[in-house]
Amino acid sequence: MPLTDIGILHEDPAFLIVDKPTLLLSVPGRAEDNKDCLITRLQDNGYPEARIVHRLDWETSGILVIARDPDSHRELSRQFHDRETGKRYIALCWGQPEADAGHIDLPLRYDPPNKPRHIVDHELGKPAQTFWQVLERLGDYCRVELTPITGRSHQLRVHMLSIGHPLLGDRLYAHEQALNACPRLALHAARLEINHPQTGQRMVFDSPAPF
Repeated sequence: MPLTDIGILHEDPAFLIVDKPTLLLSVPGRAEDNKDCLITRLQDNGYPEARIVHRLDWETSGILVIARDPDSHRELSRQFHDRETGKRYIALCWGQPEADAGHIDLPLRYDPPNKPRHIVDHELGKPAQTFWQVLERLGDYCRVELTPITGRSHQLRVHMLSIGHPLLGDRLYAHEQALNACPRLALHAARLEINHPQTGQRMVFDSPAPF
């Protein structure tokens, strides 16, 4: 598959910053019909050395960093593991939160009977924290900035659901009104801050939300 719809926001010998479109896997799925993904498109179109560092959900769009050599991959992976990166997402959520900002601290775990859903579980869940801030109030929904401290699967989607404000267009977690309010999952990785894996320089990359 070509690099159609994948924007290259930054390129140097150590890494790429790419803008993943919605409805594209970050890495290959297990099923044969799920092999098309961002990393294989890069590897097949001029970047055979590309190595995935972190992932976005299939429906989530936005910024990903891709390493181009083993040392850079190791260092960038360490930064994510040690929470030295900065991540901000833009989302549309249903309803109007009473406050203008808040902090969600609820442990999450995978829910096998309802795969691929995740749930809040105070006994078996892994710690997860998210800061949220309302940017704009728009009738039945609002635009929010989400800043995850941890990086659990489906964290932002489940955390916003847990406070009564599911993301628009979310086929896994939204109720009917929220689901029908947007033709796609309204979640976009809009900012990523990393240290250059070779020089240590702090670098900031932005991608405006397409909704």
